[in-house]
Amino acid sequence: MAEFDFVIVGAGSAGAAVTDRLSEDGKYSVCVLEAGGSDLNFWIWVPVGYGKAFYNKHINWMYYTEPDPGLNNREGYWPRGKVLGGSSSINAMVYIRGQHADFDDWKAMGNTGWGWDDVLPYFKRSETNDAGADAFRGGDGPLHVSSMTKYTHPLCQNFFKASEQAGFKFNSDFNGADQEGVGHYQITAKDGFRMSTARAYLARAKKRSNVTILTKAHTKRILLENSRATGVVYESGGREQTVSARREVILSAGAVNSPQILMLSGIGDGAELQSKGIASAVHSPAVGKNMQDHLGLDHLYRSKVPTLNQQLYPWWGKLAQGIRYVLTRGGPLALSLNQAGGFVKGNPDCERPNMQLYFSPVSYTKAPKGERPLMNPDPFPGFLFGMQPTRPTSRGHLELKSTDAFEPMAIHPNSLSTDHDCKEMIEGCKLLRKIAAAPAFQEVIDSQIAPGPDVKSDEDMLEDVRNRCSTVFHPVSTCRMGTDKTENVVDQRLRVYGVDGLRVVDASIFPTVTSGNTNAPAIMVGEKGADLILEDTRNT
Repeated sequence: MAEFDFVIVGAGSAGAAVTDRLSEDGKYSVCVLEAGGSDLNFWIWVPVGYGKAFYNKHINWMYYTEPDPGLNNREGYWPRGKVLGGSSSINAMVYIRGQHADFDDWKAMGNTGWGWDDVLPYFKRSETNDAGADAFRGGDGPLHVSSMTKYTHPLCQNFFKASEQAGFKFNSDFNGADQEGVGHYQITAKDGFRMSTARAYLARAKKRSNVTILTKAHTKRILLENSRATGVVYESGGREQTVSARREVILSAGAVNSPQILMLSGIGDGAELQSKGIASAVHSPAVGKNMQDHLGLDHLYRSKVPTLNQQLYPWWGKLAQGIRYVLTRGGPLALSLNQAGGFVKGNPDCERPNMQLYFSPVSYTKAPKGERPLMNPDPFPGFLFGMQPTRPTSRGHLELKSTDAFEPMAIHPNSLSTDHDCKEMIEGCKLLRKIAAAPAFQEVIDSQIAPGPDVKSDEDMLEDVRNRCSTVFHPVSTCRMGTDKTENVVDQRLRVYGVDGLRVVDASIFPTVTSGNTNAPAIMVGEKGADLILEDTRNT
């Protein structure tokens, strides 16, 4: 049996950061188990390849939810990264940390050491911002964050002007002193290529002699001896194998897979586990519970002026942009789907922004099967304008379908199950129409395609939301951090309650979902989690 100081399950957004930091000084041996394979894939590295990675089973878990009552019993699609870099290798690359108050909320919930002032140094340590370092931004970290303003479409200026006409300010940096306002999104990219955590962290970690990275290694369960984690059982090439951890096992498998591995190891709600034929080793009723996610909705418009559709729909347009990308690493192929957006208050009574906006100068009314058609947009000029409430109150859960580690979890999002969330989705729809009605947008809008002018009342808007809205792929909190072990899974140092030598370090520990895209805070958790592990190791 192979033995290492640390065994990390998952080489994704947080796991890659943990791997790099734990192995940095060469004192400790680290083994990483990744269920997926290499990230050396054209559609991963080219930013617009996000559309191809969206339904690629070779690099994507491609989960589906159970029928969701709040979405008129529709099944939701949940892409999650199954590859080195995890979801950072297949996401839309938008770099958003969240509001300062999000983390102060975590601290106020009893999570000492997780306030904004505590986590800011880890955000900065992780980052090289191409705009330069300052009091809020990092300048020499492994994760490169790029401004793409020179390649964004001219229609972004109409979005900014319309938003200002509707009463919302321009903000040049959502990750600086204040998140509120509209502006350009920055993305995790460098030199025209995606900057996943595989590229940022694992590329340097794998050069070290004290690091072993095993791909196509599907973790089945954690080995426990006298309530201590001692290793991991995984399957590779059809054979079951075991790896031993002298110091700790660290779960960084994400908000879906980390709780699944805990449950398969006998850590979870005792009665639920026994009903599935699993002996309860540690009764931890919050495993898989408290799940939070963002729901978003797009409004689709036909445009009076050219959009990216005219550049990317015809074959000669695809060819031209492909040549441009090869020669310059620039143009629309080097960008994320979301070129602009912002964070605004949906109503004057809000103390802080409660809506995230997305603007995309491209449209697609018909999606080819198995593809998110960023390179196959509509033949007519069009654009998408969307929103998501930032702090939903609905809570979902995960449960095992069986004891088979290869069978996906049953995902119950429980979307729009609170009046608060329904009200905010209606508020968001009205907000989109308010901005669309501004003169700067009216001069370029030909007509609204979806939901269409007939959707006017609150009831009609909510029904449209239930029929069309979807996750924006930010599931968190399924191994929540908190002080009460009956309601949470890990403590403030990310140690699993009831088990020695076991931690969870990924987005599943978020006490609440952050106000925006969750990849940057997941990486921060990896950075901070590594420091907590090293501190505790040195003190033992």
